[in-house]
Amino acid sequence: MRKQLICLCFALWGIQATVEAQKVKFGVLSDVHVPTMHDAKERLTAFVDSMKTAKPDFVVDLGDFGTPAPKYAYGFEIWNSFPGPKYHVIGNHEMDGGFSLKQALEYRKMTSSYYSFEQKGFNFIVLDGNDKKSSDVKGYQEHLNPPQIAWLRDELMKAKGPIVIFSHQGLGKDGVDNAEEIRQILENHNAKAKKNKVIANFYGHIHYDRADNINGIWYVCINSMSYKWLGEEYGRVRYSEEVDKNFKWIKYTAPYRDPLFTVIEISKKGKITMSGKKSQWVGPSPKEMGFPQDNKDYDVPEIRPKVLKF
Repeated sequence: MRKQLICLCFALWGIQATVEAQKVKFGVLSDVHVPTMHDAKERLTAFVDSMKTAKPDFVVDLGDFGTPAPKYAYGFEIWNSFPGPKYHVIGNHEMDGGFSLKQALEYRKMTSSYYSFEQKGFNFIVLDGNDKKSSDVKGYQEHLNPPQIAWLRDELMKAKGPIVIFSHQGLGKDGVDNAEEIRQILENHNAKAKKNKVIANFYGHIHYDRADNINGIWYVCINSMSYKWLGEEYGRVRYSEEVDKNFKWIKYTAPYRDPLFTVIEISKKGKITMSGKKSQWVGPSPKEMGFPQDNKDYDVPEIRPKVLKF
């Protein structure tokens, strides 16, 4: 009888393990911009505290987190206090202030700006959209170069389970400048793939709440944790004079009162579930400031809950 009970326990454990392997859960934040936000410490603390309760399999930062300057070390210290696996994506602002990509990587203990990892039977590919299209190009970049594309092709072939791609600049309609080429590679792969299809690309960069399905692949923008960028034409002091003095870029934003982030669960049965988080504008909204409303459906101070089928 005891032997039968032991066998039954092992069988039940095996069933439970199989069920758990069918899903992966991760916490996501994007574009906290520690150098810009006077309250980045509180925002990141709220995220880590929430993740300690949610207990995801890992957390990921989709870029524009902060530079290696010592005065911003507190942001990384809070991020690193999460007890589980943690992953960074390199955004276009990680090298601000004269820092190099090498310094940004070393500060995060990363060996490469693009890499892959596995969790719960899913394959995750992290890309770097900051490659130069040509050597004479100046300023921020939105490009994947041939060596990284060749690496991506290889990773797609090696993957054994469903594939999720993280990037700072997206691969969808408002993505890197060669997004169409990248999407064609992903779609060609899916046409031949069985268990290792590409199901989604999660990205940040444009501070929108947006999800597009393009030929069977979801391209999901995770809204900024902190604000909507408006620019110098729309400058306005929204906090104290002291904050404005110490954080010179904050006046050119429309901040969110509360930090935005989400928990995403993906099931191999074909469903992506995203938690929602809603906030309010600090001060007048972009619309009230006369900011162009071309993308008003996505330009909101929230991450809306979503259920996406694939």
